[in-house]
Amino acid sequence: MAILSNLSNYKNFGLLIIRVGLGIMFIYHGYPKLMGGVNSWEGLGQSTRYVGIHFWPVVWGLLAALTEVFGGFLLVIGLAFRPVCILLVINLMVAAAMHFGKGGNLGDAAHAIEDAIVFAGLLFIGPGKYSVDKK
Repeated sequence: MAILSNLSNYKNFGLLIIRVGLGIMFIYHGYPKLMGGVNSWEGLGQSTRYVGIHFWPVVWGLLAALTEVFGGFLLVIGLAFRPVCILLVINLMVAAAMHFGKGGNLGDAAHAIEDAIVFAGLLFIGPGKYSVDKK
């Protein structure tokens, strides 16, 4: 379709939209977890047992909340983009494992899996030129 053929000239703008949108949503979902305190972190960190990690649930929960909030912020500005993508993929794989471990089905884990796939793809694409990390 001729009307849409020129949109490929705006790939970097598309990456900016993805980065900002996902970053804001991860901040939105992670902030209450981060502000929830030790009890919240422990509950969140208990999810690691579904991937075979049974120690330090408070630490893992805090790290997961920090990854969502500060990782989301770093996504928005495009700084340390690839390391953040790796951390978010790991975070989301644990979330998916938790859904399956609690007896959920693919539908329950779908959102975490979909986000993990997006971040895995972005890991290879990079942040685009409208970022602090631009080359």
